[in-house]
Amino acid sequence: MNVHDWLMNLPFSDPESTCKVIEVSFNHGSRKDFFRNNTLQFFEKGDYVSVEGVSGFDVGEVSLTGELVRLQLKKKNVDEYNPDMKKVLRRSNDKDLELFDHHKSREQEALIRTRAIARQLNLQMKLIEVEIQADGKKATFFYTAEDRVDFRELIKILAGEFKVKVEMRQIGIRQEAGKVGGIGSCGRELCCSTWLTDFKSVTTTAARYQNLSINQTKLSGQCGRLKCCLNYELDTYLDALQHFPDNADVLHTTRGSATLIKKDIFRNLMWYVLPETTKQYPLTIQRVKEIQRLNYRGEKVDELQHVELVSNKVTEVEHAFVDVVGQVSLRSLEKTSKRTKEKEREQQQQARRDREKQQQQPERKNERPQPERKNERQNRPQFQPKKPRPGKK
Repeated sequence: MNVHDWLMNLPFSDPESTCKVIEVSFNHGSRKDFFRNNTLQFFEKGDYVSVEGVSGFDVGEVSLTGELVRLQLKKKNVDEYNPDMKKVLRRSNDKDLELFDHHKSREQEALIRTRAIARQLNLQMKLIEVEIQADGKKATFFYTAEDRVDFRELIKILAGEFKVKVEMRQIGIRQEAGKVGGIGSCGRELCCSTWLTDFKSVTTTAARYQNLSINQTKLSGQCGRLKCCLNYELDTYLDALQHFPDNADVLHTTRGSATLIKKDIFRNLMWYVLPETTKQYPLTIQRVKEIQRLNYRGEKVDELQHVELVSNKVTEVEHAFVDVVGQVSLRSLEKTSKRTKEKEREQQQQARRDREKQQQQPERKNERPQPERKNERQNRPQFQPKKPRPGKK
């Protein structure tokens, strides 16, 4: 739903012939509407404008102007010259934006409170979003429900609590996913929140025509329903399947009945399986029609004459290890790592032996001094008297 105005910068010879209607988005693109610009001002994409609302005014963001608005009007079957179309009042001033921000901050609190009230009244409905008008005179409550809901009592309570005019609007589950937004399994933003507005019914027949496995988990989107993209390529598959023969589910051969398992519309092949074997036989459309004609006559074919498929895919060569550095190799790194591990192991063993030796040695704290040996006593120097000096008696 995001449109780029590629005609915006192109000059026109007749300015009066330009489209006087602009497209305005509300609540970050959750809702869009058309308004007539009777003012003399020119608005660009991204400008905030004040437009006519319910008993007041509302503030929105300009999303599209110029000639592309006419294409959008034609797409949605809206008359450009409808006199009942609401008008643009003015460019939003500071006071309008202040009121707009104030009432927008109340939306989350109002949503939580409304869910609590609906739970107390035992209403089988799910509140999705609350949108309060910029002047605070009206509030729109979006909800989903399986059946009809009697919310007359709920409206009275909400009008008395929030002091606004209440409007209840029921939406589908797919529209709910578009309002919430998210990323699909394809990796892109959801189609319902970007450009898809016309929700068509999706059935499992579309998946069968495209030879997809009926897996509810893979075929379901974030809304819990079948993905809308299943219908995108359905017409292409239906056109291609027109060339395939009908009632060709079983072919009778001398080896048994061959059963159809799938159709390949890109190669125009039909794959069959014979009983008591798991091998798949691809047959051309002409061969299948020929076997059908023989079966109508009551004849059975001896061989299916399947097509030998040759893969054109180039086998990837596994590259060997290339020594980029030139000196360092994986083997040398492995050797050095082994050496370091052996050294660490030897150091641990040596430390363990030292601890065991220390534990085996006896403690010698209170030992007495041993007596001297005989040889040590003999080797001691003996006392000798001093010699008298000469001249003395």
